[in-house]
Amino acid sequence: MSAILREQFSKYTDLTDGEFEYVLSHFTYRKLKKHQFLLQEDEWALNDYFLLSGCVKSYYTDVSGKMHILLFAVQDWWITDYEAYYDQKKAKVNIDCVEDTEVLCLTAENREKLCQELHQVEHFFRKKTNRRNVALQNRILSLLSSTAKERYEAFVREYPSLVQRLPKHILAAYLGVTRETLSRLYSSK
Repeated sequence: MSAILREQFSKYTDLTDGEFEYVLSHFTYRKLKKHQFLLQEDEWALNDYFLLSGCVKSYYTDVSGKMHILLFAVQDWWITDYEAYYDQKKAKVNIDCVEDTEVLCLTAENREKLCQELHQVEHFFRKKTNRRNVALQNRILSLLSSTAKERYEAFVREYPSLVQRLPKHILAAYLGVTRETLSRLYSSK
């Protein structure tokens, strides 16, 4: 399982076997079942989660009870409530498992320790943060300027395997459409 994390680090930086084992020793492992929460609103966001397997969704529920899905994470992706994680606050979002999921957990304290001790780890997290910022900007721009059909087609292009894995109501919530609209988009393909 640690090979997945090792592979991700190797995309951005070189770590010796010893350095990687040291980095890995700062993570803890968790196995969760479908519908179990990694993080709930108003809990302390103690960890950043690296997915070894499964699928999770991050979402916010507004005062009317409507779910707004911010993002998904699957194998080889990171997820948490980043404002809460970095600022040591309580979470605003929920993160729960769409499928049975395995994660490696990294506390903010251990992340900072690793970044101070190993320049390569700091470089890795800077690169990952840059990519996340670009992806979130593109998601916001898509929600503001694209039609439902364009958002759906882009999602299918970018994440073809997720389309089959996600329940239709969850995909609809992510795209900002009703389930009925999503069904029409499905049938028009």
